[in-house]
Amino acid sequence: MKKEQVAHCQFSVWYPLFKAVTIRSVILPLPENVKEYLLDDGTLVVSGREDPPSHAQEGSDDAEEIQWSDDENIATLKAPEFPEFAAKVQEAISSLGGSVFPKLNWSAPRDAYWIAMNSSLKCKALSDIFLLFKSSDFITRDLTQPFIHCTDDSPDPSLNYELVLRKWCELIPGAEFRCFVKENKLLGISQRDYTQYYDHISKQHEEICRSIQEFFKKHIQYKFLDEDFVFDVYRDSRGKIWLIDFNPFGEVTDSLLFTWEELTSGKNLKGDQSEGEATEQDYPVFRCTNSKVTVQPSPYLSYRLPKDFVDLSTGEDVHKLIDFLKLKRNQQDDD
Repeated sequence: MKKEQVAHCQFSVWYPLFKAVTIRSVILPLPENVKEYLLDDGTLVVSGREDPPSHAQEGSDDAEEIQWSDDENIATLKAPEFPEFAAKVQEAISSLGGSVFPKLNWSAPRDAYWIAMNSSLKCKALSDIFLLFKSSDFITRDLTQPFIHCTDDSPDPSLNYELVLRKWCELIPGAEFRCFVKENKLLGISQRDYTQYYDHISKQHEEICRSIQEFFKKHIQYKFLDEDFVFDVYRDSRGKIWLIDFNPFGEVTDSLLFTWEELTSGKNLKGDQSEGEATEQDYPVFRCTNSKVTVQPSPYLSYRLPKDFVDLSTGEDVHKLIDFLKLKRNQQDDD
């Protein structure tokens, strides 16, 4: 995977080319001071909050009980404000119907949905966006290491970071699919939410595969800037296909029900097809979760806990486990 391929998957690069077949969106330049605020890993203080927390009235019982600190010299944490940027964001949100799905050049903060009050990526104000972005490893990776998995030694392309606001649509996870393209041929299609079993996908997989193949040939093939890429689509209740996103063809992108070895080599892919499918030229391999037995937990669950906790629970870091056991033993000795 080359740096140029990653750069071509930036939202502002492909959106003008495929605007007619995707969700309406607004792209705003991300000011440098906003980028610095997002990368500031101090205490999480959310900027742009419109409704400040209410304070107890002086003289009330609540006010007498609350004592935040004995040190009068401690400064109160205050989030930086970005009035001009906030006004542009709010104007864009209003133009898109009042609710948006936010992302940066490549990634959305899918790993941080749990921290929002509504446990969703649905945002109505800049404060909602900041809370998700400052809690997301995906966003941090976009800002600091966008080319980390690239194999070429060429200089990093110059980047202009952008806030992408997409009109909020209630998308059903069972209607999202990821498509893998190599040398401008659609190799494979995977159920996007592969951790769950959806009965309608198993029953309609041939129809779904055919409609995505037709969409690809009509709207995507030979129109994207690279010949190797990954794109996500949504199939609505009427059977219409909508383009959702583009991703690089490489390990930085989740291969879902495929492996990257299969996708890059082409091995084992033809074995998935039935005899009727194999006779059709360039017919993609379609994979979905076929049984409730194979249902798995969401891959985003691990982001809800500190990594140390996850390592301990899975036994992936022996040294942390040993330190933890020593700590517990010392506590017992003290008791």
